[in-house]
Amino acid sequence: MSSLSRRGLFGIGAATAGAAVAATGAVAVGGFPVSEAGAATWSRPDVIPFPGRNQAGIATPVQDRMHTVAFDLTTSDRAAVIRLFKAWTDAAARMTAGNEVGEGAIPGVNEAPPDDTGEALGLPAARLTLTLGLGPGVFESDGKDRFGLRSQKPAALIELPRFAGDKLDPERTGGDLIVQACADDPQIAVHAIRNLVRIGFGTATVRWSQLGFGKTSSTTPSELTPRNLFGFKDGTENIASDDQTLLNQHVWVNSSQDDEPAWLDGGTFMVARRIAMRIETWDRTSLIEQEQLIGRSKGSGAPLGSAKERDKINVAALPPASHVRLVHPDSNNGHRLLRRGYSFVDGSDGLGRLDAGLFFIAFCRDPRTQYVPMQARVASQELLAEYLVHTGSGLWAVPPGVNTADGYWAQPLLEA
Repeated sequence: MSSLSRRGLFGIGAATAGAAVAATGAVAVGGFPVSEAGAATWSRPDVIPFPGRNQAGIATPVQDRMHTVAFDLTTSDRAAVIRLFKAWTDAAARMTAGNEVGEGAIPGVNEAPPDDTGEALGLPAARLTLTLGLGPGVFESDGKDRFGLRSQKPAALIELPRFAGDKLDPERTGGDLIVQACADDPQIAVHAIRNLVRIGFGTATVRWSQLGFGKTSSTTPSELTPRNLFGFKDGTENIASDDQTLLNQHVWVNSSQDDEPAWLDGGTFMVARRIAMRIETWDRTSLIEQEQLIGRSKGSGAPLGSAKERDKINVAALPPASHVRLVHPDSNNGHRLLRRGYSFVDGSDGLGRLDAGLFFIAFCRDPRTQYVPMQARVASQELLAEYLVHTGSGLWAVPPGVNTADGYWAQPLLEA
């Protein structure tokens, strides 16, 4: 692993931008200038650039593995949160570039604990991304303006309603903060979260975490569509990572149009739902019934009545209570979500069944109009609900990305 500094990764500070460009011949990557060393780092095939207008891990082509963790803040001091976010941003920039945290895993003084936990030594960056979200408790908790940020709370950052059939576990629900780590190597994702948890000690404590494998949706239409644990292709109609028109329409917040605070411009909202799947019951269901419940052919992934997976969907021709019909944009006033869910298997549930399912993750511009009405309809109408139990839930506002060498996550909010 390289010892390249974070400043080297980002390139130049705002105060010396012109001089640095002139002196080093800096080039633009992700919409802002970086040094030649930084440009070389972010252009590696195993590295997804951390800096940019939007946080990585949203429109990024979906990686194979996920480790997501929710935190509760244990402080009411805004300065302490700023210190935490600065340290997290520095660590995130280093790890996504394939570097060690701080001074690394082997300290210069053996008696000192290492800055990096070391389990990623010798491994590639594996397209690691780290994405931060802020929960309602950052802005108001128990009626208190704990950080002086209540006036900056986004209008769309609501407490999600309890939907029909929900059996939410409070220990798997909510959180002041959420960090999603995605990578093509599970050890890289776990290493990233482990180090952020260590850095957060004393300021933030883990509320819950979730490991995921086998992406259940893709943002890259040219790739083979993944299958979920029910064996069906999922995410065929997902927003593509390079479709800027749909991303701008359905994902990225535009504060001047959305009546949201300026600090959230270029950000989005993240919905996470832990959905237990009753796969033993599903496995005893006939193929024809499975296909009627989903609305697609299990083999080809084609909509029922069609021949190919990507044939245009005629929602009126699908079974009225089928999943595909109920979640399709034509059934939801044209609204769409960008989905990045993962399968999970967390051992057994104590009743002789696998504790397995879908960790649903979606990003949207306004969950009040995009997610909540759709989920309410699905929960009350789809017959597939017999095989699903929602056990965890949360909504977070995702700040825009970090654009400068001295910037940090949520800086426009915390320094407002």
